[in-house]
Amino acid sequence: MIIIGFLCLANLVSAQQDSIALFLNKYNKNTVPYIQVGTLKEKLHAYVLLDAREKEEFEVSKIGNAKYVGHKKFRFKKIVDLLPKNKQDTIVVYCSIGVRSEQIAEKLKKKGYANVLNLYGGIFQWKNNGEMVLDTANKPTDRVHAYDKIWGKLLHKGKKVYE
Repeated sequence: MIIIGFLCLANLVSAQQDSIALFLNKYNKNTVPYIQVGTLKEKLHAYVLLDAREKEEFEVSKIGNAKYVGHKKFRFKKIVDLLPKNKQDTIVVYCSIGVRSEQIAEKLKKKGYANVLNLYGGIFQWKNNGEMVLDTANKPTDRVHAYDKIWGKLLHKGKKVYE
């Protein structure tokens, strides 16, 4: 079953010109409003920015002052200190393209955070738009973890990292 899903996903990527929109429409429930790259760029330091990718992805690069919260091992109790005290403050969650971040954003909404947004297209769209990402030393880098060879087809700019 997993192999069939993987093959379908691979065909979907190649047949549909690697569209982030296609993937978001297919995998997201649209339960969390999106924020576009341009809007986030304008207000980057006004928001709490959370990275919902896995640790090895985050360690390659991140957006701005993002804090790692993860996805598979996400535990609200472990990240509560990263969140604003005022539950009305805006939180932006991102991942590679916006699928995992929607899931984490839903969990934050269930905990009472009223203004949670999902970065449309995630770090891939951020980089595809020519925006800067930072390494673990907070220095600009061209490297972005591309998750895997299939999802990596959605990243058109920057140096793809798969390890």
